[in-house]
Amino acid sequence: MRAALWLLALFGIAAAVALFAGNNQGTITVFWPPWRVDLSLNLVLLLLVAAFMLLHLALRGLSALFSLPVQARQWRMQQKERALYGALLDALAQLIAGRFSRARKAAQAALMQEKTLDARLPQAQQVRVLSHLLAAESAQALQDRPARDAHLQQALNESVDRNALPAPETREGVQLRAARWALEDRDAPAALARLEELPQGAQRRTLALRLRLKAARLDRRTLEALETARLLAKHRAFSNAAAESIVRGLATELLSSAHDPAQLQSAWGKLEPSEREMPEVAIHGAQRMALLRGDLAIARGWLLPAWTRMVEQPQSVSDSLRVKLARALEAGLDSVDAEWLARIELAQRNNPRDPNLQYLAGMACMKRQLWGKAQQLLTQAGNGMQDAGLYRRSWQALATLAEARDDTDQATVAWKRAAQTETP
Repeated sequence: MRAALWLLALFGIAAAVALFAGNNQGTITVFWPPWRVDLSLNLVLLLLVAAFMLLHLALRGLSALFSLPVQARQWRMQQKERALYGALLDALAQLIAGRFSRARKAAQAALMQEKTLDARLPQAQQVRVLSHLLAAESAQALQDRPARDAHLQQALNESVDRNALPAPETREGVQLRAARWALEDRDAPAALARLEELPQGAQRRTLALRLRLKAARLDRRTLEALETARLLAKHRAFSNAAAESIVRGLATELLSSAHDPAQLQSAWGKLEPSEREMPEVAIHGAQRMALLRGDLAIARGWLLPAWTRMVEQPQSVSDSLRVKLARALEAGLDSVDAEWLARIELAQRNNPRDPNLQYLAGMACMKRQLWGKAQQLLTQAGNGMQDAGLYRRSWQALATLAEARDDTDQATVAWKRAAQTETP
């Protein structure tokens, strides 16, 4: 369609020129003494057009001639830029391929190529920083720490060059890599110091938080690691199961770092409500309180959510956690109150076949000198117990009861069953 319109336009122009030139009788007389030259107006117009075209072509030719040195200089610059970027890409490719010596040589070649440029590139600062960073990464892989530190310092110096365009992301990237190298060297304080140099916004990025978590765990800063893990969980940096496992492990480690009951209660207060409701954390806290000879009533309060969960949702608590919960409650049976005794008795009645509840209720009855009921519950627990530790403790308690009754034969059988190392 466009070609047809152009063809019609050309025909129209040709027709207009033919009409104008065909009936044009005008002449132009040029007096050049002693001559007189008469020229047709059409010829004069053609000559003017031809002269204009000739002048235009001449000017274009002169312009092209005088621009040859500039074009040659630009061509040389272009070749050098291509060599620069080629060396930079080669360094990156060699680094990814694990050829670290070649990667460092290519990065150094890129730096040398950048110095030979006659004009300054708009991205010259980033090119130099990335070249130093690639060289430093290669030196780190080769365990050449002096070369790594030298390139790292040059990259940091280049990233704060005031004469270049600001590129904060480039400097932040260098600092993050430096923090990771410090972690690889098992130097947690240096890694944390590098992370502290980042701007506030960059410190909350997922990569920075991951590095902070590793550094804090390596430096035994459990509370800081726990806070970082919470942020990573909110950012969905881990799966739900992984985030829960990490937070649970750090919460348990925080409780383990307490060396007296006051420190333990302070550590417990720093946990979030969802962390306190984790059965593993609550059980560990109660066990730690018993080990430190603290207030066991407080420990039982910590265990209440886990107990309620075990009673109301038996399938949600594993057998190993049931055993640990029973042991944690057993440690405080000497001072247990009537309310907890009622909870234990009610749970055992509602689930009479659970050996862990039978053992716990039997030990509670034994502490209250209810010998007959204690013997009945402990015998049931000993016959059905799967955990070797509770199995042994059940029969030890039965042997003690038998000895209290002067029943030597029953005590011997119970001690023999207790001495067995395998579960029935």
